[in-house]
Amino acid sequence: MKALSSVLLATGLITVGGLAQAQDKSLVVGTNNWAENIAVANMWKILLEEEHGYDIELSNIGKSVLYSGLSNGDFDLSFEIWLPTTDAPFLEPHRDEIDVHDVWYDGTGLGLVVPSYADIDSIDELRDQAGRYEYQGRPSILGIDSGSAIAGLTEDAIEAYELPLNQVNSSGPAMMAALDSAYQREEPIVVTLWSPHWAFAEYDLKYLEDPQGVYGDNESIHWMSRKGLANEDPWLASVLDAWKMDDDSLGGLMARIEKVGDPAEGAKAWIEDNHTLIDSWFDAAES
Repeated sequence: MKALSSVLLATGLITVGGLAQAQDKSLVVGTNNWAENIAVANMWKILLEEEHGYDIELSNIGKSVLYSGLSNGDFDLSFEIWLPTTDAPFLEPHRDEIDVHDVWYDGTGLGLVVPSYADIDSIDELRDQAGRYEYQGRPSILGIDSGSAIAGLTEDAIEAYELPLNQVNSSGPAMMAALDSAYQREEPIVVTLWSPHWAFAEYDLKYLEDPQGVYGDNESIHWMSRKGLANEDPWLASVLDAWKMDDDSLGGLMARIEKVGDPAEGAKAWIEDNHTLIDSWFDAAES
């Protein structure tokens, strides 16, 4: 046992629950401005700092910077990569330098979304109804930042369906503010959205059918890290591999944050009410 402890100390590891855990527990987590990404990043920051002694820095950056940063070691991990389609173009140039780990959410959605009161069901129909979907005087699709995967897919959809609309790119909060304003007035609006997202709990919305499959099929969300992190901290990797959420748990976390108005405070309040679920992740990792 003494010899094993010496080896673990020499390599910067200690044992916790039978798994090796890194002594240097400072981590930089790359995040982006998607609602679920903000939610889970703040949740894990609280769990790892307050209960397991980590020092977590959340760094909010663009999608392309996230992948290059993971590949060169500027970031240690990130909690969200959509596969096999949406984020594949971002991963491909760095595939040999980034480790993609287990799925924590299954069954995503992605596409163009309108309020359920809108008399339209398919992206095809936007071609003839474009004049109804004006924003600041022009037929428009409201989207998020131009570097996001969904923004690129929306440009593909505009071309594939020959839509006489422009994509207006802004931040996620700005897009949601425009959606809320239109929704309260029961005005037509089309936005780019994804599931999971708290908006589907707050508003009655529907995806427009995508007969050409531009936005792809349902996908899975994995967590990812710089190369070798799992070997350096197998305890952390095991816990994150055991982490699973569904529409109820993730939707509840995002809704709490939205209600409280602060990601850290909202995540802390949700954690206090969901220890049974959280304990199951840590128990599974340490069993």
